[in-house]
Amino acid sequence: MAKEIERKFLVRNTDYRKAATCERHLRQAYLSLDPRATVRVRIADGRGFLTVKGLNSGAVRNEWEYEIPVGDAEEMLAECAVSTVIDKRRLIVPAGNGLQWEIDEFGGAHAGLTVAEIELPDASSPVPPAPFIGREVTGDERYYNSSLAAAGASTPPCV
Repeated sequence: MAKEIERKFLVRNTDYRKAATCERHLRQAYLSLDPRATVRVRIADGRGFLTVKGLNSGAVRNEWEYEIPVGDAEEMLAECAVSTVIDKRRLIVPAGNGLQWEIDEFGGAHAGLTVAEIELPDASSPVPPAPFIGREVTGDERYYNSSLAAAGASTPPCV
């Protein structure tokens, strides 16, 4: 079992774009939206993944992720999803000390929402400063991908 220790922030400007070292296209939906065990299927640049995440305790939760055949992932998105499909562009920005920012620019129903996440080695680790980081939304359920997917075509949270 792996622990995910992640902090999440709104993004206040596009300074991250010039610092990005990688870009990926992601499509994902949920097979379970139960907060005790969300189950996500994701397609990222032609590869499929199945991820199970446990209940959050602040910025910490259990996470299990497995690569699956992309054809299976496509079928799960089409046949088994209990949420809408989220479409987003992810940019990777180095944050120093082996850390990196993952900046998600949402499309579709949530176009205009941009969120930055950083995975930390432990819950007490400081968040590296970045000029594009705005208000912290760690623990705000409105910004969980599962909540955005469940909301479907509703209006995204205020940014």
